[in-house]
Amino acid sequence: MTASVIAVHDLSVVRDGRTILAIDDLAVGVGERWVVLGANGSGKTTFLTICAARLLPSSGTVDLLGERVGRVDLRQLRARIGLVSSALTRQLRTDLSALDVVIGGLDGSLEPWWRTTTTTEVDAARATLERVGVGALADHRLGALSDGERQQVLLARALFADPPLLLADEPSAGLDLGARERLLGRFDALAHDHPDRAMLLVTHHVEEIPRSMTHALVLRSGQLLAAGPIAEVMTSATISTCFNLPLTVTTTDGRFGAHALR
Repeated sequence: MTASVIAVHDLSVVRDGRTILAIDDLAVGVGERWVVLGANGSGKTTFLTICAARLLPSSGTVDLLGERVGRVDLRQLRARIGLVSSALTRQLRTDLSALDVVIGGLDGSLEPWWRTTTTTEVDAARATLERVGVGALADHRLGALSDGERQQVLLARALFADPPLLLADEPSAGLDLGARERLLGRFDALAHDHPDRAMLLVTHHVEEIPRSMTHALVLRSGQLLAAGPIAEVMTSATISTCFNLPLTVTTTDGRFGAHALR
């Protein structure tokens, strides 16, 4: 049986008396790469935040990397989970260098001033930036980068500690076509180079699903609509129900597309 990197059971998140997410059972195995799909407000980011060990559920159990959330030091657990998210971007000072942002990925820190950085760590951070294609930006300020460059830097930060679990919350949001395709290509390359790393990628656009995704989880109004191998889940019927609109889902060269029926 494949080991579970993520396992949730009887999960629920309740806000102001309203259940915004409910999942009975779900397991993500080693090397599985899941896309989390759904309309705005469907619970995608809430689920990802739980999987990042940054939000506790109202009820149920969550096991991440073999540890039961609530019985483990969350700071140590978070250091083993790579995270790319706009929420994280907003917490980072814009005058930090790309290099400082990446080095913070060693322990999830937002500021460089409280730790002493070794020459080995600096060299490794520069190498990680090179690996994702933005090595020349190491000494540039975060606030001076384009959206696409910033996402590449955040990806480098997420990968710096070589985490067994990588989470990305709408990483292509706001990018132009070229920047989007370059970023999705990076995710495909990562899947090829690190086949044992599990991944969750949140989106509400099927065109933003990398070719390397193996599974899909579809949420609708906080409920699990479908989950399983991507070819079985990404059907016209399921995606139409997800977005409450008659849609046709297509595939071209391993990439998905969707358009409304006339």
